[in-house]
Amino acid sequence: MLAFSALVAGSFSLGGQIANEIAPAALNAVRFALSAAVVGAVIWARGGGIATLTGALSAPWRYGLLGVLFAIYFVTMFEGLKTAPPVSAAAVFTLTPVMSGIFGYLLLRQLFGARIMVALGLGAMGALWVIFRADIAALMAFEIGRGEVIFFWGCIAHAAYTPLVRVLNRGEPILVFTFWTLAFSTVIIGVWGWRDLVATDWGALRPLVWITLLYVAIAASAMTVFLVQFASMRLPSSKVMAYTYLTPSWVLIWELGLGQPMPPMAVLGGIALTFVALGLLLKE
Repeated sequence: MLAFSALVAGSFSLGGQIANEIAPAALNAVRFALSAAVVGAVIWARGGGIATLTGALSAPWRYGLLGVLFAIYFVTMFEGLKTAPPVSAAAVFTLTPVMSGIFGYLLLRQLFGARIMVALGLGAMGALWVIFRADIAALMAFEIGRGEVIFFWGCIAHAAYTPLVRVLNRGEPILVFTFWTLAFSTVIIGVWGWRDLVATDWGALRPLVWITLLYVAIAASAMTVFLVQFASMRLPSSKVMAYTYLTPSWVLIWELGLGQPMPPMAVLGGIALTFVALGLLLKE
């Protein structure tokens, strides 16, 4: 999950730079197809064949449900990045542990004590501080940007996805489960956004768009889907998503590395709160 948070952060920073150059549905349909191909190649290289994959196809509706949630999350992410700064979008993402804890209780009856509740509350406060750019007046008026609102709905889908992995997995190997999740996501987004796929002038896209596409396909899809499913089978939902509190900090590092300006110092106070929340959530 530590690797997950660092890899996800890159998709915010890179996605923010190209979000207005390609339709979210077109980008994500191709990225999921590439991701499924990468995971399929890994399964094949490890000795798994067609029988390995088809053997996990009982109740395919499970992958369809996870695919819908994943499609909602990633499409709303790139749609939101059209107007939301990457750090603010990453802060919205840190609200998922609270929602994931709620879904974890509803689906798995996972309970958390006072310490976990305090940690989730602190993390949410830190996230809101960053989302509102450390502006008390904006916070009191609850003035949220359009991009942040759009992405928030995607984060609800992601929060439900985490406990559902454990609910829906019937003993399938994580890599195979990951492959079918990505494959169904490809079909769902492809059917929904086929007009964008056809309308996109792929040859006219600048190199950074292709770099971002490859990054989100391999690092921020194939690898992160495997990592979160691996962790979801071994950790409570709230602890799995606790590492998302590191995402704004990783995004800051990515942004500085890409030559973007530093956000106001007051915003860093919200990020500091997310570190406190992370420490509380991970403490045994």
